[in-house]
Amino acid sequence: MKRNFWMAVLTGSAMLAGIMAEGQTRKPNIIFIIADDLGYGNLSCYNPESPVKTPNIDKLGREGIRFTDFYSGSTVCAPSRCALLTGKHMGHAFIRGNSRLPLRPGDSTLAQLLQQNGYRTGMFGKWGLGEEGTTGSPEIKGFDEFFGYLNQQHAHNYYSNYLFEVKNGKMSKVPHDTTVYTQDEIMTHAVSFIRDNRDQPFFLYLPFTLPHAELAPPAADMQAFLNADGSSKLGPESPYEQKGGTYRSQPQPHAALAAMIAKLDRNVGEIATLVKQLGLDDNTYIFFTSDNGPHKEGGADPEYFNSNGPLRGIKRDLYEGGIRVPMLVRAPGKVSAGQVSSIQWAFWDVLPTLTDLTHSATLSGIDGLSYRKALNGSKPGRQHEYFYWQFNEGGLQEALLKGNWKLIRFKRQGMPARFELYRLSADIGEAHDLAAKYPGKIKELYRLMLQSKTPAEHPEFDWSATEQ
Repeated sequence: MKRNFWMAVLTGSAMLAGIMAEGQTRKPNIIFIIADDLGYGNLSCYNPESPVKTPNIDKLGREGIRFTDFYSGSTVCAPSRCALLTGKHMGHAFIRGNSRLPLRPGDSTLAQLLQQNGYRTGMFGKWGLGEEGTTGSPEIKGFDEFFGYLNQQHAHNYYSNYLFEVKNGKMSKVPHDTTVYTQDEIMTHAVSFIRDNRDQPFFLYLPFTLPHAELAPPAADMQAFLNADGSSKLGPESPYEQKGGTYRSQPQPHAALAAMIAKLDRNVGEIATLVKQLGLDDNTYIFFTSDNGPHKEGGADPEYFNSNGPLRGIKRDLYEGGIRVPMLVRAPGKVSAGQVSSIQWAFWDVLPTLTDLTHSATLSGIDGLSYRKALNGSKPGRQHEYFYWQFNEGGLQEALLKGNWKLIRFKRQGMPARFELYRLSADIGEAHDLAAKYPGKIKELYRLMLQSKTPAEHPEFDWSATEQ
Protein backbone atom coordinates (compact mmCIF):
# COMPACT_ATOMS: atom_id res chain seq x y z
CA MET A 1 0.00 0.00 0.00
CA LYS A 2 2.73 2.43 1.05
CA ARG A 3 4.82 1.60 -2.02
CA ASN A 4 1.84 2.19 -4.35
CA PHE A 5 1.04 5.46 -2.57
CA TRP A 6 4.56 6.85 -3.00
CA MET A 7 4.72 5.67 -6.60
CA ALA A 8 1.51 7.62 -7.30
CA VAL A 9 2.91 10.71 -5.58
CA LEU A 10 6.15 10.54 -7.56
CA THR A 11 4.30 9.97 -10.83
CA GLY A 12 1.95 12.89 -10.15
CA SER A 13 4.86 15.15 -9.21
CA ALA A 14 6.70 14.26 -12.41
CA MET A 15 3.60 14.98 -14.49
CA LEU A 16 3.07 18.31 -12.73
CA ALA A 17 6.71 19.25 -13.25
CA GLY A 18 6.40 18.37 -16.92
CA ILE A 19 3.27 20.49 -17.30
CA MET A 20 4.94 23.41 -15.53
CA ALA A 21 8.05 23.09 -17.66
CA GLU A 22 5.96 23.00 -20.82
CA GLY A 23 4.10 26.14 -19.71
CA GLN A 24 7.39 27.89 -19.08
CA THR A 25 9.01 26.91 -22.35
CA ARG A 26 6.10 27.03 -24.79
CA LYS A 27 6.71 29.59 -27.49
CA PRO A 28 4.56 32.71 -27.07
CA ASN A 29 1.68 33.40 -29.41
CA ILE A 30 1.90 36.60 -31.44
CA ILE A 31 -1.12 38.60 -32.61
CA PHE A 32 -0.09 41.57 -34.74
CA ILE A 33 -2.89 43.97 -35.72
CA ILE A 34 -2.40 46.73 -38.29
CA ALA A 35 -5.11 49.29 -38.94
CA ASP A 36 -5.23 50.84 -42.41
CA ASP A 37 -4.74 54.63 -42.54
CA LEU A 38 -5.51 55.12 -38.84
CA GLY A 39 -3.97 58.38 -37.64
CA TYR A 40 -1.92 59.01 -34.51
CA GLY A 41 -4.78 61.17 -33.21
CA ASN A 42 -7.61 58.73 -34.04
CA LEU A 43 -7.08 56.83 -30.79
CA SER A 44 -8.30 58.42 -27.58
CA CYS A 45 -5.21 57.22 -25.68
CA TYR A 46 -3.10 59.43 -27.98
CA ASN A 47 -5.69 62.18 -28.39
CA PRO A 48 -8.20 62.55 -25.53
CA GLU A 49 -10.12 65.09 -27.62
CA SER A 50 -10.82 62.57 -30.39
CA PRO A 51 -14.55 62.58 -31.26
CA VAL A 52 -14.44 58.75 -31.35
CA LYS A 53 -13.42 56.92 -28.21
CA THR A 54 -11.40 53.71 -28.52
CA PRO A 55 -11.60 52.04 -25.09
CA ASN A 56 -10.55 48.57 -26.18
CA ILE A 57 -7.43 49.69 -28.03
CA ASP A 58 -6.62 52.14 -25.23
CA LYS A 59 -6.83 49.22 -22.79
CA LEU A 60 -3.98 47.44 -24.57
CA GLY A 61 -1.75 50.31 -23.56
CA ARG A 62 -3.07 50.53 -19.99
CA GLU A 63 -2.45 46.81 -19.52
CA GLY A 64 0.87 46.93 -21.36
CA ILE A 65 2.93 49.65 -23.02
CA ARG A 66 2.11 52.58 -25.28
CA PHE A 67 4.87 53.97 -27.50
CA THR A 68 4.76 57.65 -28.41
CA ASP A 69 7.62 57.62 -30.95
CA PHE A 70 7.00 54.61 -33.15
CA TYR A 71 7.22 54.90 -36.93
CA SER A 72 5.71 53.13 -39.92
CA GLY A 73 7.72 51.77 -42.81
CA SER A 74 6.39 54.30 -45.31
CA THR A 75 3.65 56.84 -45.74
CA VAL A 76 1.53 54.50 -47.91
CA CYS A 77 0.40 50.90 -47.71
CA ALA A 78 2.50 48.45 -49.74
CA PRO A 79 6.02 49.71 -48.93
CA SER A 80 5.12 50.08 -45.27
CA ARG A 81 4.09 46.43 -45.09
CA CYS A 82 7.20 45.44 -47.02
CA ALA A 83 9.35 47.11 -44.37
CA LEU A 84 7.42 45.36 -41.60
CA LEU A 85 7.69 41.87 -43.01
CA THR A 86 11.21 42.00 -44.49
CA GLY A 87 13.03 44.19 -41.95
CA LYS A 88 14.31 46.70 -44.53
CA HIS A 89 13.63 50.42 -44.66
CA MET A 90 12.88 52.39 -47.81
CA GLY A 91 16.53 52.92 -48.65
CA HIS A 92 17.00 49.17 -49.16
CA ALA A 93 13.56 47.54 -49.51
CA PHE A 94 12.51 46.01 -52.81
CA ILE A 95 9.01 47.54 -52.78
CA ARG A 96 9.38 51.29 -52.28
CA GLY A 97 6.07 52.58 -53.61
CA ASN A 98 2.38 51.72 -53.64
CA SER A 99 2.56 49.37 -56.60
CA ARG A 100 1.21 45.87 -57.14
CA LEU A 101 4.64 44.31 -57.57
CA PRO A 102 5.19 41.02 -55.72
CA LEU A 103 7.97 40.18 -53.34
CA ARG A 104 10.71 38.18 -55.08
CA PRO A 105 11.67 34.57 -54.32
CA GLY A 106 14.64 35.76 -52.28
CA ASP A 107 12.67 38.22 -50.14
CA SER A 108 12.19 36.30 -46.89
CA THR A 109 9.45 37.37 -44.49
CA LEU A 110 8.74 37.32 -40.78
CA ALA A 111 6.00 34.74 -41.37
CA GLN A 112 8.43 32.35 -43.04
CA LEU A 113 10.85 32.60 -40.11
CA LEU A 114 8.13 31.88 -37.55
CA GLN A 115 6.67 29.11 -39.69
CA GLN A 116 10.10 27.45 -39.81
CA ASN A 117 10.17 27.60 -36.00
CA GLY A 118 6.99 25.55 -35.66
CA TYR A 119 4.45 28.38 -35.63
CA ARG A 120 1.06 28.03 -37.25
CA THR A 121 0.71 31.21 -39.31
CA GLY A 122 -2.47 32.98 -40.37
CA MET A 123 -3.25 36.28 -42.07
CA PHE A 124 -6.71 37.79 -42.43
CA GLY A 125 -7.20 41.17 -44.09
CA LYS A 126 -5.16 42.96 -46.75
CA TRP A 127 -1.84 41.61 -48.06
CA GLY A 128 -0.53 43.97 -50.77
CA LEU A 129 2.79 42.22 -51.49
CA GLY A 130 1.94 39.78 -54.26
CA GLU A 131 -1.08 38.37 -56.05
CA GLU A 132 -2.26 34.89 -56.93
CA GLY A 133 0.29 32.99 -58.98
CA THR A 134 3.16 35.41 -58.28
CA THR A 135 6.34 34.99 -56.26
CA GLY A 136 4.80 37.10 -53.51
CA SER A 137 1.58 35.18 -52.95
CA PRO A 138 0.89 34.68 -49.20
CA GLU A 139 1.14 30.87 -49.19
CA ILE A 140 4.65 31.22 -50.65
CA LYS A 141 5.65 33.87 -48.12
CA GLY A 142 4.95 31.90 -44.99
CA PHE A 143 1.22 31.83 -44.34
CA ASP A 144 -0.59 28.57 -43.66
CA GLU A 145 -3.94 30.32 -43.82
CA PHE A 146 -5.19 33.52 -45.42
CA PHE A 147 -8.53 35.15 -46.15
CA GLY A 148 -9.01 38.60 -47.58
CA TYR A 149 -7.66 40.91 -50.25
CA LEU A 150 -4.46 40.41 -52.22
CA ASN A 151 -4.07 43.96 -53.56
CA GLN A 152 -4.84 47.36 -52.12
CA GLN A 153 -7.14 48.55 -54.91
CA HIS A 154 -9.48 45.60 -54.44
CA ALA A 155 -9.53 46.39 -50.72
CA HIS A 156 -11.32 49.67 -51.44
CA ASN A 157 -14.49 47.60 -51.85
CA TYR A 158 -16.00 46.40 -48.56
CA TYR A 159 -18.83 44.58 -50.37
CA SER A 160 -16.82 42.64 -52.91
CA ASN A 161 -18.29 39.63 -54.72
CA TYR A 162 -15.05 37.70 -54.21
CA LEU A 163 -12.07 37.39 -51.89
CA PHE A 164 -9.04 35.09 -51.76
CA GLU A 165 -8.30 32.21 -49.43
CA VAL A 166 -5.34 29.99 -48.62
CA LYS A 167 -6.04 26.51 -47.27
CA ASN A 168 -3.81 23.45 -47.29
CA GLY A 169 -1.06 25.39 -49.04
CA LYS A 170 -3.23 26.41 -52.00
CA MET A 171 -4.61 29.79 -53.02
CA SER A 172 -8.13 30.08 -54.37
CA LYS A 173 -10.52 32.83 -55.38
CA VAL A 174 -13.76 32.39 -53.43
CA PRO A 175 -17.17 33.98 -54.04
CA HIS A 176 -18.36 36.42 -51.39
CA ASP A 177 -21.86 37.57 -50.48
CA THR A 178 -22.06 41.25 -51.46
CA THR A 179 -24.48 41.95 -48.62
CA VAL A 180 -21.86 40.96 -46.04
CA TYR A 181 -19.32 43.56 -44.93
CA THR A 182 -15.93 42.00 -45.59
CA GLN A 183 -14.46 43.09 -42.25
CA ASP A 184 -17.06 40.92 -40.49
CA GLU A 185 -16.06 37.89 -42.54
CA ILE A 186 -12.37 38.60 -41.94
CA MET A 187 -13.03 38.72 -38.20
CA THR A 188 -14.88 35.40 -38.35
CA HIS A 189 -11.83 33.77 -39.92
CA ALA A 190 -9.48 35.38 -37.37
CA VAL A 191 -11.56 34.09 -34.46
CA SER A 192 -11.66 30.58 -35.94
CA PHE A 193 -7.89 30.62 -36.41
CA ILE A 194 -7.33 31.43 -32.73
CA ARG A 195 -9.75 28.73 -31.58
CA ASP A 196 -8.32 26.12 -33.94
CA ASN A 197 -4.72 26.78 -32.89
CA ARG A 198 -5.11 27.35 -29.17
CA ASP A 199 -2.99 24.29 -28.37
CA GLN A 200 0.04 25.23 -30.46
CA PRO A 201 2.10 28.38 -30.94
CA PHE A 202 0.61 30.68 -33.55
CA PHE A 203 1.37 33.91 -35.37
CA LEU A 204 -1.80 35.77 -36.30
CA TYR A 205 -1.23 38.73 -38.63
CA LEU A 206 -4.32 40.94 -38.89
CA PRO A 207 -3.83 43.68 -41.50
CA PHE A 208 -7.39 44.98 -41.18
CA THR A 209 -8.76 47.29 -43.88
CA LEU A 210 -10.48 49.60 -41.38
CA PRO A 211 -10.72 52.60 -41.44
CA HIS A 212 -9.46 53.03 -45.03
CA ALA A 213 -11.99 54.32 -47.54
CA GLU A 214 -14.47 53.44 -48.89
CA LEU A 215 -16.58 54.96 -46.11
CA ALA A 216 -19.44 52.50 -46.28
CA PRO A 217 -19.95 50.67 -42.96
CA PRO A 218 -23.09 48.63 -42.31
CA ALA A 219 -26.16 50.60 -41.28
CA ALA A 220 -26.14 48.96 -37.83
CA ASP A 221 -22.65 50.31 -37.16
CA MET A 222 -23.71 53.82 -38.20
CA GLN A 223 -26.59 54.01 -35.70
CA ALA A 224 -24.46 55.08 -32.73
CA PHE A 225 -23.44 58.19 -34.65
CA LEU A 226 -26.88 59.16 -35.95
CA ASN A 227 -29.71 61.04 -34.29
CA ALA A 228 -33.23 59.64 -34.14
CA ASP A 229 -34.13 61.50 -37.33
CA GLY A 230 -31.19 59.95 -39.16
CA SER A 231 -29.03 63.06 -39.14
CA SER A 232 -25.39 62.86 -38.09
CA LYS A 233 -24.33 63.49 -34.49
CA LEU A 234 -20.96 64.67 -35.77
CA GLY A 235 -21.95 68.13 -36.91
CA PRO A 236 -23.19 69.29 -40.30
CA GLU A 237 -22.15 66.79 -42.95
CA SER A 238 -20.78 67.56 -46.41
CA PRO A 239 -21.84 64.61 -48.58
CA TYR A 240 -19.12 62.88 -50.55
CA GLU A 241 -20.09 62.22 -54.15
CA GLN A 242 -17.91 59.77 -56.01
CA LYS A 243 -17.15 60.80 -59.57
CA GLY A 244 -15.21 57.90 -60.98
CA GLY A 245 -12.65 55.81 -59.12
CA THR A 246 -13.32 52.96 -56.74
CA TYR A 247 -15.05 54.50 -53.71
CA ARG A 248 -18.83 54.75 -53.41
CA SER A 249 -20.61 57.97 -52.41
CA GLN A 250 -21.35 58.65 -48.74
CA PRO A 251 -23.88 61.30 -47.62
CA GLN A 252 -22.57 61.27 -44.01
CA PRO A 253 -18.80 60.73 -44.17
CA HIS A 254 -18.11 61.91 -40.61
CA ALA A 255 -20.54 59.41 -39.13
CA ALA A 256 -19.26 56.69 -41.47
CA LEU A 257 -15.59 57.13 -40.51
CA ALA A 258 -16.51 57.28 -36.83
CA ALA A 259 -18.45 54.03 -37.20
CA MET A 260 -15.46 52.35 -38.86
CA ILE A 261 -13.05 53.43 -36.11
CA ALA A 262 -15.51 52.29 -33.45
CA LYS A 263 -15.91 48.94 -35.22
CA LEU A 264 -12.15 48.52 -35.37
CA ASP A 265 -12.01 49.16 -31.64
CA ARG A 266 -14.74 46.60 -30.93
CA ASN A 267 -13.00 44.00 -33.06
CA VAL A 268 -9.73 44.50 -31.16
CA GLY A 269 -11.67 44.08 -27.92
CA GLU A 270 -13.23 40.85 -29.22
CA ILE A 271 -9.78 39.45 -30.04
CA ALA A 272 -8.42 40.34 -26.58
CA THR A 273 -11.47 38.87 -24.84
CA LEU A 274 -11.24 35.62 -26.79
CA VAL A 275 -7.56 35.21 -25.93
CA LYS A 276 -8.45 35.56 -22.27
CA GLN A 277 -11.44 33.19 -22.48
CA LEU A 278 -9.28 30.49 -24.05
CA GLY A 279 -6.69 30.72 -21.27
CA LEU A 280 -4.02 32.09 -23.61
CA ASP A 281 -3.65 35.47 -21.93
CA ASP A 282 -0.38 34.78 -20.11
CA ASN A 283 1.40 33.54 -23.24
CA THR A 284 0.16 35.88 -25.96
CA TYR A 285 1.55 39.18 -27.18
CA ILE A 286 -0.95 41.52 -28.81
CA PHE A 287 0.56 44.32 -30.91
CA PHE A 288 -1.52 47.13 -32.39
CA THR A 289 -0.34 49.76 -34.88
CA SER A 290 -1.23 51.48 -38.19
CA ASP A 291 0.44 51.28 -41.59
CA ASN A 292 0.75 55.06 -42.09
CA GLY A 293 -0.93 58.35 -41.26
CA PRO A 294 -4.61 59.26 -41.74
CA HIS A 295 -6.15 59.64 -45.18
CA LYS A 296 -8.54 62.16 -46.73
CA GLU A 297 -9.94 59.81 -49.35
CA GLY A 298 -13.55 58.92 -50.03
CA GLY A 299 -14.84 61.88 -48.00
CA ALA A 300 -12.64 61.41 -44.92
CA ASP A 301 -11.92 64.64 -43.03
CA PRO A 302 -8.72 64.35 -40.96
CA GLU A 303 -8.99 67.97 -39.84
CA TYR A 304 -12.43 67.45 -38.29
CA PHE A 305 -11.28 64.31 -36.49
CA ASN A 306 -7.90 65.81 -35.55
CA SER A 307 -6.64 62.53 -36.96
CA ASN A 308 -2.95 63.41 -36.72
CA GLY A 309 -3.23 64.87 -33.21
CA PRO A 310 -0.35 67.27 -32.53
CA LEU A 311 1.49 66.20 -35.69
CA ARG A 312 1.74 67.85 -39.08
CA GLY A 313 0.85 65.99 -42.27
CA ILE A 314 -1.17 62.98 -43.31
CA LYS A 315 -0.79 59.95 -45.59
CA ARG A 316 1.66 60.62 -48.46
CA ASP A 317 3.62 63.14 -46.36
CA LEU A 318 6.95 62.50 -44.66
CA TYR A 319 6.07 64.96 -41.96
CA GLU A 320 5.41 63.22 -38.64
CA GLY A 321 1.69 62.89 -39.29
CA GLY A 322 2.38 60.69 -42.29
CA ILE A 323 4.78 58.25 -40.62
CA ARG A 324 4.49 58.43 -36.82
CA VAL A 325 1.86 55.89 -35.82
CA PRO A 326 0.39 54.31 -32.68
CA MET A 327 2.05 51.23 -31.18
CA LEU A 328 0.60 49.42 -28.19
CA VAL A 329 1.73 46.05 -26.85
CA ARG A 330 -0.02 43.90 -24.26
CA ALA A 331 1.26 40.63 -22.81
CA PRO A 332 0.31 40.00 -19.15
CA GLY A 333 3.23 38.68 -17.14
CA LYS A 334 5.65 39.56 -19.92
CA VAL A 335 5.04 43.27 -20.54
CA SER A 336 4.54 45.41 -17.43
CA ALA A 337 1.26 47.33 -17.35
CA GLY A 338 0.84 51.08 -17.48
CA GLN A 339 4.00 51.97 -19.36
CA VAL A 340 4.41 54.92 -21.72
CA SER A 341 7.67 54.99 -23.67
CA SER A 342 9.31 57.55 -25.96
CA ILE A 343 11.89 55.06 -27.29
CA GLN A 344 12.16 55.51 -31.05
CA TRP A 345 11.77 52.43 -33.24
CA ALA A 346 10.10 51.54 -36.53
CA PHE A 347 8.41 48.91 -38.69
CA TRP A 348 11.69 47.40 -39.86
CA ASP A 349 12.50 46.56 -36.23
CA VAL A 350 9.42 44.35 -35.85
CA LEU A 351 10.94 41.33 -37.63
CA PRO A 352 14.06 41.03 -35.44
CA THR A 353 12.06 41.93 -32.32
CA LEU A 354 9.58 39.11 -32.89
CA THR A 355 12.20 36.57 -33.90
CA ASP A 356 14.01 37.49 -30.66
CA LEU A 357 10.82 37.07 -28.61
CA THR A 358 10.10 33.68 -30.16
CA HIS A 359 13.71 32.41 -30.32
CA SER A 360 13.37 32.04 -34.08
CA ALA A 361 16.11 32.36 -36.65
CA THR A 362 16.38 35.89 -37.99
CA LEU A 363 17.75 37.50 -41.13
CA SER A 364 21.15 39.03 -41.75
CA GLY A 365 21.67 42.10 -43.89
CA ILE A 366 18.48 43.84 -42.77
CA ASP A 367 18.04 47.32 -41.30
CA GLY A 368 16.01 46.28 -38.26
CA LEU A 369 17.24 45.73 -34.71
CA SER A 370 15.61 43.83 -31.87
CA TYR A 371 13.70 46.16 -29.57
CA ARG A 372 12.52 43.35 -27.30
CA LYS A 373 13.85 45.13 -24.20
CA ALA A 374 11.86 48.23 -25.17
CA LEU A 375 8.66 46.29 -24.52
CA ASN A 376 9.40 46.72 -20.82
CA GLY A 377 10.60 50.28 -21.15
CA SER A 378 14.31 49.49 -21.22
CA LYS A 379 16.66 50.81 -23.88
CA PRO A 380 18.06 47.98 -26.00
CA GLY A 381 21.81 47.51 -26.09
CA ARG A 382 21.78 48.45 -29.77
CA GLN A 383 19.61 51.28 -31.02
CA HIS A 384 19.40 53.13 -34.28
CA GLU A 385 21.54 56.20 -34.70
CA TYR A 386 19.01 57.48 -37.24
CA PHE A 387 15.94 56.50 -39.31
CA TYR A 388 15.36 56.97 -43.03
CA TRP A 389 12.34 57.13 -45.39
CA GLN A 390 11.80 57.94 -49.05
CA PHE A 391 8.64 58.33 -51.13
CA ASN A 392 7.94 59.43 -54.68
CA GLU A 393 4.51 60.50 -55.85
CA GLY A 394 4.65 63.84 -57.62
CA GLY A 395 8.30 64.27 -56.70
CA LEU A 396 10.84 62.66 -54.42
CA GLN A 397 10.58 63.14 -50.67
CA GLU A 398 13.20 61.87 -48.24
CA ALA A 399 13.33 62.15 -44.48
CA LEU A 400 16.00 61.41 -41.92
CA LEU A 401 15.41 61.43 -38.17
CA LYS A 402 18.34 61.54 -35.77
CA GLY A 403 17.35 61.98 -32.16
CA ASN A 404 15.21 65.11 -32.11
CA TRP A 405 16.46 66.45 -35.43
CA LYS A 406 14.41 65.79 -38.57
CA LEU A 407 15.57 66.64 -42.09
CA ILE A 408 13.14 66.48 -45.03
CA ARG A 409 14.35 66.78 -48.60
CA PHE A 410 12.06 67.62 -51.53
CA LYS A 411 13.24 67.11 -55.11
CA ARG A 412 11.36 67.49 -58.38
CA GLN A 413 12.86 66.71 -61.76
CA GLY A 414 14.62 69.72 -63.26
CA MET A 415 14.45 71.72 -60.04
CA PRO A 416 16.97 72.18 -57.20
CA ALA A 417 16.43 70.22 -53.99
CA ARG A 418 14.75 71.95 -51.08
CA PHE A 419 15.41 71.12 -47.43
CA GLU A 420 13.37 71.60 -44.27
CA LEU A 421 14.82 71.09 -40.80
CA TYR A 422 12.93 70.62 -37.55
CA ARG A 423 13.80 70.03 -33.91
CA LEU A 424 10.99 67.78 -32.72
CA SER A 425 11.70 68.13 -29.00
CA ALA A 426 10.59 71.77 -29.21
CA ASP A 427 8.37 71.55 -32.30
CA ILE A 428 6.51 68.25 -32.62
CA GLY A 429 4.14 69.90 -35.10
CA GLU A 430 6.99 70.80 -37.47
CA ALA A 431 5.80 74.40 -37.67
CA HIS A 432 9.20 76.13 -37.53
CA ASP A 433 11.64 75.34 -40.31
CA LEU A 434 15.20 75.81 -39.00
CA ALA A 435 16.98 75.16 -42.30
CA ALA A 436 18.26 78.71 -42.72
CA LYS A 437 19.49 78.85 -39.13
CA TYR A 438 21.42 75.55 -39.04
CA PRO A 439 23.12 74.89 -42.41
CA GLY A 440 25.75 72.75 -40.69
CA LYS A 441 23.08 70.42 -39.31
CA ILE A 442 21.61 70.05 -42.79
CA LYS A 443 24.99 68.99 -44.16
CA GLU A 444 25.46 66.47 -41.33
CA LEU A 445 22.05 64.87 -41.79
CA TYR A 446 22.21 64.94 -45.58
CA ARG A 447 25.45 62.94 -45.49
CA LEU A 448 23.62 60.30 -43.46
CA MET A 449 20.73 60.44 -45.91
CA LEU A 450 23.06 59.67 -48.80
CA GLN A 451 24.54 56.73 -46.85
CA SER A 452 21.08 55.32 -46.10
CA LYS A 453 20.05 54.30 -49.59
CA THR A 454 21.05 52.07 -52.45
CA PRO A 455 19.62 52.20 -55.98
CA ALA A 456 16.21 50.57 -56.31
CA GLU A 457 16.27 47.04 -57.72
CA HIS A 458 13.17 47.51 -59.86
CA PRO A 459 12.77 50.20 -62.56
CA GLU A 460 9.37 51.18 -61.17
CA PHE A 461 11.19 52.59 -58.14
CA ASP A 462 14.16 54.00 -60.03
CA TRP A 463 13.83 57.65 -59.11
CA SER A 464 17.20 58.72 -60.49
CA ALA A 465 15.42 60.88 -63.09
CA THR A 466 14.02 62.94 -60.24
CA GLU A 467 17.57 63.84 -59.25
CA GLN A 468 18.21 65.48 -62.63
